[in-house]
Amino acid sequence: MEVALFVPCYVDQLYPRVGLATAELLERYGVTVRFPEGQTCCGQPMANSGFFDDARPLARKMLDVFAPYEHVVCPSGSCTSMVRNHFETLLPGDPGVARLRAKTRELCEFLHDVLQVKPRGRFPHKVGLHESCHGLRELRLGSGSERLVPPFSKTVAPGLRVDPLRELFVQFHQTPDQVGPRGDDVRLVRAHYLGLGHMERYEYHEAADAFREINERAPGWIPGSINLAIVRGS
Repeated sequence: MEVALFVPCYVDQLYPRVGLATAELLERYGVTVRFPEGQTCCGQPMANSGFFDDARPLARKMLDVFAPYEHVVCPSGSCTSMVRNHFETLLPGDPGVARLRAKTRELCEFLHDVLQVKPRGRFPHKVGLHESCHGLRELRLGSGSERLVPPFSKTVAPGLRVDPLRELFVQFHQTPDQVGPRGDDVRLVRAHYLGLGHMERYEYHEAADAFREINERAPGWIPGSINLAIVRGS
Protein backbone atom coordinates (compact mmCIF):
# COMPACT_ATOMS: atom_id res chain seq x y z
CA MET A 1 0.00 0.00 0.00
CA GLU A 2 1.23 3.48 -0.89
CA VAL A 3 0.34 6.66 0.99
CA ALA A 4 1.20 10.31 0.58
CA LEU A 5 2.42 11.91 3.80
CA PHE A 6 0.77 15.28 4.44
CA VAL A 7 3.05 17.11 6.89
CA PRO A 8 1.54 20.28 8.41
CA CYS A 9 3.61 23.42 8.01
CA TYR A 10 4.03 23.85 11.78
CA VAL A 11 5.32 20.27 12.06
CA ASP A 12 7.74 20.90 9.19
CA GLN A 13 9.08 24.08 10.76
CA LEU A 14 8.95 23.37 14.50
CA TYR A 15 8.63 19.61 15.07
CA PRO A 16 10.15 17.87 12.02
CA ARG A 17 10.85 14.71 14.03
CA VAL A 18 7.07 14.13 14.17
CA GLY A 19 6.99 13.85 10.38
CA LEU A 20 9.96 11.48 10.36
CA ALA A 21 8.45 9.34 13.12
CA THR A 22 5.16 9.16 11.22
CA ALA A 23 6.93 7.86 8.13
CA GLU A 24 8.91 5.35 10.19
CA LEU A 25 5.78 4.06 11.92
CA LEU A 26 3.88 3.58 8.66
CA GLU A 27 6.85 1.80 7.08
CA ARG A 28 6.97 -0.64 10.00
CA TYR A 29 3.52 -1.79 8.92
CA GLY A 30 4.60 -2.33 5.33
CA VAL A 31 3.33 0.97 3.91
CA THR A 32 5.25 2.71 1.13
CA VAL A 33 5.44 6.37 2.15
CA ARG A 34 5.71 9.15 -0.41
CA PHE A 35 6.36 12.77 0.47
CA PRO A 36 5.09 15.13 -2.23
CA GLU A 37 7.62 17.95 -2.13
CA GLY A 38 5.21 20.42 -3.70
CA GLN A 39 3.01 20.54 -0.59
CA THR A 40 2.95 23.72 1.49
CA CYS A 41 0.25 24.78 3.96
CA CYS A 42 -3.38 23.64 3.94
CA GLY A 43 -4.51 27.21 4.61
CA GLN A 44 -5.85 26.61 8.10
CA PRO A 45 -4.06 29.58 9.79
CA MET A 46 -5.52 31.99 7.24
CA ALA A 47 -9.00 30.45 7.32
CA ASN A 48 -9.07 30.46 11.12
CA SER A 49 -8.40 34.20 11.03
CA GLY A 50 -11.09 34.85 8.43
CA PHE A 51 -8.74 35.43 5.48
CA PHE A 52 -10.50 33.02 3.13
CA ASP A 53 -9.14 34.63 -0.02
CA ASP A 54 -5.61 33.92 1.21
CA ALA A 55 -6.47 30.34 2.18
CA ARG A 56 -8.18 29.48 -1.11
CA PRO A 57 -5.04 29.18 -3.34
CA LEU A 58 -3.41 26.92 -0.74
CA ALA A 59 -6.44 24.64 -0.67
CA ARG A 60 -6.42 24.48 -4.46
CA LYS A 61 -2.72 23.58 -4.41
CA MET A 62 -3.44 20.76 -1.95
CA LEU A 63 -5.96 19.29 -4.39
CA ASP A 64 -3.37 19.30 -7.18
CA VAL A 65 -0.44 17.99 -5.14
CA PHE A 66 -2.28 15.03 -3.58
CA ALA A 67 -4.50 14.14 -6.55
CA PRO A 68 -2.32 11.20 -7.76
CA TYR A 69 -2.42 9.31 -4.44
CA GLU A 70 -4.90 6.77 -3.14
CA HIS A 71 -4.35 7.55 0.55
CA VAL A 72 -3.24 10.76 2.33
CA VAL A 73 -2.11 10.53 5.96
CA CYS A 74 -1.53 13.47 8.30
CA PRO A 75 -0.15 13.53 11.89
CA SER A 76 -2.45 16.38 12.90
CA GLY A 77 -6.15 16.40 13.78
CA SER A 78 -6.77 20.06 12.95
CA CYS A 79 -5.07 19.95 9.53
CA THR A 80 -6.91 16.74 8.63
CA SER A 81 -10.15 18.40 9.71
CA MET A 82 -9.34 21.44 7.59
CA VAL A 83 -9.31 19.23 4.50
CA ARG A 84 -12.27 17.08 5.48
CA ASN A 85 -14.62 19.69 6.94
CA HIS A 86 -13.65 23.12 5.62
CA PHE A 87 -12.23 22.87 2.09
CA GLU A 88 -15.78 22.77 0.75
CA THR A 89 -16.31 26.27 2.17
CA LEU A 90 -13.22 27.55 0.37
CA LEU A 91 -13.82 25.74 -2.93
CA PRO A 92 -17.57 25.11 -3.18
CA GLY A 93 -18.56 22.72 -5.93
CA ASP A 94 -15.01 21.67 -6.79
CA PRO A 95 -15.09 17.88 -7.38
CA GLY A 96 -11.49 17.61 -6.22
CA VAL A 97 -12.55 18.52 -2.69
CA ALA A 98 -14.75 15.42 -2.33
CA ARG A 99 -12.00 13.18 -3.71
CA LEU A 100 -9.34 14.54 -1.34
CA ARG A 101 -11.71 14.50 1.63
CA ALA A 102 -12.55 10.83 1.07
CA LYS A 103 -8.93 9.68 1.13
CA THR A 104 -7.40 11.95 3.82
CA ARG A 105 -7.07 10.55 7.33
CA GLU A 106 -5.36 11.47 10.57
CA LEU A 107 -2.54 9.08 11.51
CA CYS A 108 -4.30 7.21 14.34
CA GLU A 109 -7.46 7.03 12.25
CA PHE A 110 -5.53 5.48 9.35
CA LEU A 111 -3.90 2.91 11.62
CA HIS A 112 -7.27 2.04 13.19
CA ASP A 113 -9.65 2.16 10.21
CA VAL A 114 -7.53 1.28 7.18
CA LEU A 115 -4.60 -0.81 8.37
CA GLN A 116 -6.62 -2.15 11.32
CA VAL A 117 -3.43 -2.49 13.33
CA LYS A 118 -3.37 -4.94 16.21
CA PRO A 119 -0.88 -3.72 18.83
CA ARG A 120 1.93 -6.10 19.68
CA GLY A 121 3.97 -6.31 22.87
CA ARG A 122 3.16 -4.40 26.02
CA PHE A 123 3.86 -0.98 27.53
CA PRO A 124 3.81 -1.45 31.31
CA HIS A 125 3.35 2.19 32.24
CA LYS A 126 0.44 4.46 33.06
CA VAL A 127 -0.27 7.05 30.35
CA GLY A 128 -1.96 10.44 30.65
CA LEU A 129 -3.82 11.19 27.43
CA HIS A 130 -5.05 14.54 26.13
CA GLU A 131 -7.33 13.93 23.14
CA SER A 132 -7.52 16.94 20.87
CA CYS A 133 -10.69 18.96 20.31
CA HIS A 134 -10.48 18.58 16.53
CA GLY A 135 -9.93 14.85 16.87
CA LEU A 136 -12.96 14.37 19.09
CA ARG A 137 -15.42 16.93 17.73
CA GLU A 138 -14.62 17.06 14.03
CA LEU A 139 -12.97 13.73 13.19
CA ARG A 140 -14.74 11.59 15.81
CA LEU A 141 -11.56 9.80 16.85
CA GLY A 142 -13.22 9.18 20.21
CA SER A 143 -16.47 9.66 22.08
CA GLY A 144 -16.77 13.27 23.22
CA SER A 145 -17.96 13.76 26.77
CA GLU A 146 -21.15 15.48 25.59
CA ARG A 147 -22.26 12.55 23.40
CA LEU A 148 -24.59 9.92 24.84
CA VAL A 149 -22.85 7.03 23.13
CA PRO A 150 -20.75 4.13 24.45
CA PRO A 151 -17.17 5.30 25.04
CA PHE A 152 -14.67 4.52 22.31
CA SER A 153 -11.29 5.75 21.13
CA LYS A 154 -9.24 5.23 18.00
CA THR A 155 -6.16 6.67 19.70
CA VAL A 156 -5.83 4.29 22.64
CA ALA A 157 -4.46 0.79 22.15
CA PRO A 158 -6.35 -2.02 23.94
CA GLY A 159 -4.78 -2.87 27.27
CA LEU A 160 -2.98 0.46 27.65
CA ARG A 161 -3.34 1.95 31.13
CA VAL A 162 -4.74 5.42 30.45
CA ASP A 163 -5.73 7.98 33.06
CA PRO A 164 -7.87 11.01 32.16
CA LEU A 165 -6.15 14.31 32.80
CA ARG A 166 -8.26 15.93 35.48
CA GLU A 167 -5.98 18.94 35.57
CA LEU A 168 -3.92 19.80 32.53
CA PHE A 169 -0.41 20.95 33.31
CA VAL A 170 1.91 21.56 30.41
CA GLN A 171 5.25 19.77 30.63
CA PHE A 172 7.97 21.59 28.77
CA HIS A 173 10.98 19.38 28.11
CA GLN A 174 14.45 20.80 28.46
CA THR A 175 16.89 19.86 25.74
CA PRO A 176 20.27 21.40 24.81
CA ASP A 177 18.62 23.49 22.07
CA GLN A 178 15.29 24.24 23.74
CA VAL A 179 14.90 25.33 27.34
CA GLY A 180 11.43 25.94 28.69
CA PRO A 181 9.49 26.32 31.93
CA ARG A 182 8.84 23.33 34.12
CA GLY A 183 5.40 21.78 34.20
CA ASP A 184 4.78 22.86 37.79
CA ASP A 185 5.25 26.54 36.97
CA VAL A 186 1.55 27.23 36.65
CA ARG A 187 2.13 30.97 36.38
CA LEU A 188 3.96 30.60 33.07
CA VAL A 189 1.38 28.20 31.71
CA ARG A 190 -1.37 30.68 32.55
CA ALA A 191 0.61 33.54 31.02
CA HIS A 192 0.97 31.55 27.80
CA TYR A 193 -2.75 30.91 27.44
CA LEU A 194 -3.57 34.44 28.56
CA GLY A 195 -1.37 35.75 25.76
CA LEU A 196 -3.07 33.50 23.22
CA GLY A 197 -6.46 34.77 24.40
CA HIS A 198 -5.37 38.38 23.92
CA MET A 199 -4.12 37.53 20.41
CA GLU A 200 -7.53 36.14 19.46
CA ARG A 201 -9.12 39.44 20.55
CA TYR A 202 -6.46 41.48 18.66
CA GLU A 203 -5.22 42.89 21.98
CA TYR A 204 -1.60 42.80 20.90
CA HIS A 205 -0.19 45.09 23.59
CA GLU A 206 -1.60 42.91 26.37
CA ALA A 207 -0.49 39.74 24.53
CA ALA A 208 3.05 41.11 24.26
CA ASP A 209 3.16 41.69 28.03
CA ALA A 210 2.20 38.07 28.67
CA PHE A 211 4.73 36.61 26.23
CA ARG A 212 7.44 38.99 27.45
CA GLU A 213 7.01 37.58 30.95
CA ILE A 214 7.47 34.08 29.56
CA ASN A 215 10.62 35.07 27.65
CA GLU A 216 12.13 36.74 30.69
CA ARG A 217 11.60 33.68 32.90
CA ALA A 218 12.22 31.03 30.24
CA PRO A 219 14.53 32.52 27.60
CA GLY A 220 15.03 30.25 24.63
CA TRP A 221 11.63 28.55 24.84
CA ILE A 222 10.59 28.53 21.18
CA PRO A 223 6.76 28.93 21.39
CA GLY A 224 7.09 31.93 23.70
CA SER A 225 9.64 33.59 21.42
CA ILE A 226 7.59 32.96 18.27
CA ASN A 227 4.37 34.35 19.75
CA LEU A 228 6.15 37.44 21.04
CA ALA A 229 7.60 38.07 17.58
CA ILE A 230 4.14 37.67 16.03
CA VAL A 231 2.45 40.21 18.29
CA ARG A 232 5.32 42.67 17.93
CA GLY A 233 4.80 42.60 14.17
CA SER A 234 1.02 42.97 14.37
